[in-house]
Amino acid sequence: MTNKLIGLLLVLPLVGAEPAGYKYWSAAELKSMSKPLSNKNDAHTSNEALANFGPDHAMMIHRDASGIAELHETEADVIVVVSGAGTLIVGGTMPGSKSTAPGEMRAPAVEGGDKQKIGPGDILHIPPKLPHQVLVDGAQITYFVLKVKE
Repeated sequence: MTNKLIGLLLVLPLVGAEPAGYKYWSAAELKSMSKPLSNKNDAHTSNEALANFGPDHAMMIHRDASGIAELHETEADVIVVVSGAGTLIVGGTMPGSKSTAPGEMRAPAVEGGDKQKIGPGDILHIPPKLPHQVLVDGAQITYFVLKVKE
């Protein structure tokens, strides 16, 4: 065999193989995920892990009603809005907040925070320890969240 043929035989198994840990989602694929996400609890929200990269790594969230207030002690949320519209409230206080898990606080609402309209294509970074709440404007909002330990 020639050296070129041997080299080709060594490379062929790699063609089409994705590197470990790599995953691509098209915009159309992400948008199509908002339809089948059905509500799974009384909070009018559902979520689905997009892949198994580890706990709290990435997920799609769908809401057909406003969410409760949240605060994460050690994680930032990076959010990409896929469909729908909403208002993000950041800052302020969370009266009546309770610990729901280690480093996680929840409350009925954020009071006194800044309001930001959000819609498809918007990207947000919410640092740890910053109260936040997503309010639905209209029928629904679907967004992708990446949890980042800081």
